[in-house]
Amino acid sequence: MKEELLDKKENGWKEIDEGRKNEIFEFCKGYMDFLGKAKIEREFVSEAKKLAEENGFRDVNSFETLNPGDKVYFINREKSMYLAIIGTEKMENGIHIIGSHIDSPRLDLKPNPLHEDGGFAYFKTHYYGGIKKYQWTAIPLSLHGVIVKTNGEKINVNIGEDENDPIFTITDLLPHLAMEQMDKKLKNGVEGENLQLLVGSIPLKTEDDKKIKDTVKLNILNILNEKYGITERDFVSSEIEIVPAFKPRSLGFDGGLVAAYGQDDKVCAYTSLKAMMELTNVKKTAVCILSDKEEIGSMGNTGMESHMFDYFVSELLNKTGENRVNLLDKVFCFSKMLSSDVDAGFDPLYANVSDAKNAGYLGKGISLNKYTGARGKSGASDANAEYVAWVRNMLEENWIKFQVAELGKVDIGGGGTIAYILANKGVDVIDCGVPVLSMHAPYEVTSKYDVFEAYRTYKAFWEKD
Repeated sequence: MKEELLDKKENGWKEIDEGRKNEIFEFCKGYMDFLGKAKIEREFVSEAKKLAEENGFRDVNSFETLNPGDKVYFINREKSMYLAIIGTEKMENGIHIIGSHIDSPRLDLKPNPLHEDGGFAYFKTHYYGGIKKYQWTAIPLSLHGVIVKTNGEKINVNIGEDENDPIFTITDLLPHLAMEQMDKKLKNGVEGENLQLLVGSIPLKTEDDKKIKDTVKLNILNILNEKYGITERDFVSSEIEIVPAFKPRSLGFDGGLVAAYGQDDKVCAYTSLKAMMELTNVKKTAVCILSDKEEIGSMGNTGMESHMFDYFVSELLNKTGENRVNLLDKVFCFSKMLSSDVDAGFDPLYANVSDAKNAGYLGKGISLNKYTGARGKSGASDANAEYVAWVRNMLEENWIKFQVAELGKVDIGGGGTIAYILANKGVDVIDCGVPVLSMHAPYEVTSKYDVFEAYRTYKAFWEKD
């Protein structure tokens, strides 16, 4: 009776043989390699474009007409990307969408970042997304992004990842002098304005040092001018992101975990991207979303709140010859989606914030969140029972290990994804992603087993009729 009636949540590692374990480890080796090269949105899009083109995808603008089997992509301002494989069935009967986001919590440079204080040169920053500010001090940090000059020249910046590069850091107060700091609430221990990146300490030698102020700052500007040809004013038209300089690594004596920055939500973005690369013939048009700005509400023209995705789907309809007035609305209303975003993994060290019966566990497979939101499901996307059953059927048919969870105990917290945005268009959608420990920290942890199950899930979703 127990075998037939109880919903058991066994650890997935117990159920696989050595051959599958080796397959999982090899897949995650590729994942970690990709993650190390794609720490910010622009880098992820660049690497995704290379992978897509190697697998026969072309820019949708290069097609006049589209036919079943055609593989296309569209890049939005180098920070978000949509990919599609045209199915054999008309799009007006619905499409199958998997949507992830490729932005992660970080620090951004302020528009006028460089200043000198006490013989040190600093970059002023403004944090992006939900972070614990104290976690960003006293760790190695790197600079990623672009500087765009008024003549249109674009300079790519990636400093701190190569072993020969310098790294940067944000200093913290020594415990001997931190009594007042440690008496503060944890959230106030480090102020946002004090997240200043230490970038230099050597003053520029001049003939008359007394007449020239800020010689350390001047020396840094001189170095940047010699290397990149920029001046201080060029920071105004730059997008420089500060991220941890840690490399993705296997974690634990058994190597079963991945430790890396930005796994929220690049773990779901990578696994869905890889799954799409291996699709052949699909009945329903398969669409992969790699979106930006989710961590700050999905606003802006590269976030899911913009109309850029609608434009992309309209272009597919135009080029397949299907489009007509109001057809886009019909397409969405008959479509299905997995909002592939991570879930908060159950951490036994902080078990009091979770409902153990309704939590996602590392090593137990892909995690479904029927609804998100906070308190009384505020801001939630809540999947209907019929669609949850359809997704269950897809997972069980393919022997994919899954669990159903929610983000913490009632009234403890909550969160959201891009699911509600597509649900508002009429799409059936459920959150479906990898459980993560230390979410939003500079170093996040996932199980290699779950990473592989995510890949299997997304492939099975697109292949299902």
